[in-house]
Amino acid sequence: YVVSVRSFVIDGNPRSRGFLVRRFTGDSTPWKFPSSPVRLVKEWPKEAPFKKEDFFRADSSKDTIFYAVPRFVYHIDEAAVASLTQYYRRNIKPGSEILDICSSWVSHYPLEFEEKMKRISGTGMNPLELLANDQFTDFKAQDLNENCVLPYEDSTFDVVTCVVSIDYLTNPIEVLNEARRVLRPGGKMIISQSNRCFPSKAIAMWLNMNDRQHLELINGYFQYAGGYKPRNAFDITATGEGDFRFDPMFVVEAIKE
Repeated sequence: YVVSVRSFVIDGNPRSRGFLVRRFTGDSTPWKFPSSPVRLVKEWPKEAPFKKEDFFRADSSKDTIFYAVPRFVYHIDEAAVASLTQYYRRNIKPGSEILDICSSWVSHYPLEFEEKMKRISGTGMNPLELLANDQFTDFKAQDLNENCVLPYEDSTFDVVTCVVSIDYLTNPIEVLNEARRVLRPGGKMIISQSNRCFPSKAIAMWLNMNDRQHLELINGYFQYAGGYKPRNAFDITATGEGDFRFDPMFVVEAIKE
């Protein structure tokens, strides 16, 4: 259970909130948030080249065991959180219906989304974490490695987001196919990625790639899922004093045909 309070700064926009657990809001920071296009150049073959061992994970136990205890922590630093929050603010239209998959106690959406968006739904591993996410209109705990079928009707959402979690999926193409199904025509999926992970749960080929290769891999997933327009990738890493220490942050966007 998370008790929320807001500590406002002069401009009325809090940098953090929370009493028992601190939440970053992505606002009132000293940093800048550029968005630099990244060219996706890898040409993927007609058929998916992936092998079973590419999706091997050092910890092959059920994810429900690994995530049984809620983790009210951040998996990326505040600068990366802020860069993603600002990206969402610029790229998700008011009145949208949003689904956050592989979610947790935070979704990194701007605070005003709770009022400006029509609906914010979430799926994730731990029900207590999802319960603590006060931006959700509704949520459902679900292990997408066990069941890829999202519990929503066709063409329900305008936007689907997935934050630093695509590297844990053992059936990512099927999940992206499901994301396409629940998106409305013209809706988009936003996959964000940094360089942090639980190595024991990340798939083998991810661990053997660099940041640039990760973006190409995500693009390949979209290609094999089908039904998406050509993808766009961006480096949205925050800049400012001490930025050599910041976690990098990247986004791949795909629009449903």
